[in-house]
Amino acid sequence: MKETQVRYPPGRVRDGIIEVMSLTSKALSVKEIEERVNQVVGPTPASSVRSYLRLNTPEMFVREDRGFYAVRSAVGAGIQRELPTADDWAAPAQFGKATLHHADCFDWLEQQRDNSFHAVVTDPPYGLHEYSAEQQAKLRNGKGGVWRIPPSFDGHVRSPLPRFTTLTSEQLEYLRTFFFVWARLLLPKLVPGAHVVVAANPLLSYLVSGALADAGLERRGEVVRLTMTMRGGDRPKAAQDEFPEISVMPRSMWEPWVVYRKPIEGRVQDNLRKWHTGGFRRPCEDKPFGDVISSSPTRKAERELAPHPSLKPQAFLRQLVRAVLPLGDGTVLDPFAGAGSTLAAAEAVGYASVGVEKDEHFFTIACEAIPKLTRFSPNGSHPSR
Repeated sequence: MKETQVRYPPGRVRDGIIEVMSLTSKALSVKEIEERVNQVVGPTPASSVRSYLRLNTPEMFVREDRGFYAVRSAVGAGIQRELPTADDWAAPAQFGKATLHHADCFDWLEQQRDNSFHAVVTDPPYGLHEYSAEQQAKLRNGKGGVWRIPPSFDGHVRSPLPRFTTLTSEQLEYLRTFFFVWARLLLPKLVPGAHVVVAANPLLSYLVSGALADAGLERRGEVVRLTMTMRGGDRPKAAQDEFPEISVMPRSMWEPWVVYRKPIEGRVQDNLRKWHTGGFRRPCEDKPFGDVISSSPTRKAERELAPHPSLKPQAFLRQLVRAVLPLGDGTVLDPFAGAGSTLAAAEAVGYASVGVEKDEHFFTIACEAIPKLTRFSPNGSHPSR
C-alpha cells in the first residue's frame, strides 16, 4: 500500500521524533515511535521515521534491542532520561475510590483507553530541570542545585522553592515541548467536555498555556489561587542599600491554574447528558463556581503528613476537585500525582480518581499520605460530599 505523502515544514518530522523519544522512560519500538509521532505531528510516512532513526544512530539514539530505540538525552536541555525496566515499577496502590500508579505518565497514558477520564487536576513539574534525578538528589541532601532553601521565619522553616528564573532558553523550550506532547497524548483519553486544570506560576504559565492550546485543547480561563508566596519583592541583589525602594519584580500574591477543556460534542446540555462533562459544579445552587479561591499557604501540620516541596492545601484542592465534575460523576486524573494530594481531595469529596507518579520516593510518600490527607480536616472543617 502506498504511503500518503504529507508535506511539513523542514525539520518538523525530525522534531516530532526527538520530542516523543525525549519524553519517555523506556526504549520504544519503531511502531510505538511511529504512533506517537502521528499523534504529535499528524499523519507521517513510516519510512520517514525509520530513515531518521537509522541515519542518526548511534549519534542521537541508542539501539537497545532489535527494533527498539532510546534517545541519548533530552536534546539541548541537558536532562538525562532514566530508562527503568518493568521490574522497577511498583504495583498500583488502591485507597477507596483512588488508584495510584507508579509509572511514567507519557508511557502510561498511551496504554489507556480513549474517553477514559472526565477531568484532570494536576500540579506538574513545570520547571522540569529541578525535578531531574540530579536536582532532586541535591534537594534531598539539603544543598546545591537549583532549589532555594529559604531561611526560617517566625520559627517556621519555609519550603524549598525552585529557581525558575535560572532556566535557560533551551530548558524553557523543553518545557513547552513537554506540555505539548503530554497534552497530545492526553487528549484522546479525555471524554468530550473534560476540563484540564493545571497549576502554573506567573513566570511560566504562558508557556504551559500556549502548549495546551497548540495541542488542541480550548482555553477556558484561569483559576486564581489567592495566596501570598515568598517569590519576588526582593531588592537588587548585592545593591539593596543603594536601591532600598526598589523591588526587582512584584512579589507574587497569587498562583495561576490554567483551565482548558476538550471540545464538547454539540451543545453544553447535550454533552452533559451524554458525558456528564462540559461545565463546573456550583458550590451551591445559588452561587456559581468562581475563578478566584482564597487560600492560605500549606500549613506545617499538613506538610508533615505529605512532605513534598510543592504540596497544595486540601482546603483549596477540595474546592477545585469538587468543581471539575459538574454532575459529581466520573473519574479525576492527576498524571503528576506527587504526594497524592489531588487523589486525597477526590476521596474527601467522594469522587473516583487515578494518579500517576514516576518518582519512587514521592510514590512511597503518596502511599502513606493519601489516607492521612483524606482524613485531614483543614481549619476544623469537614469535606462536603
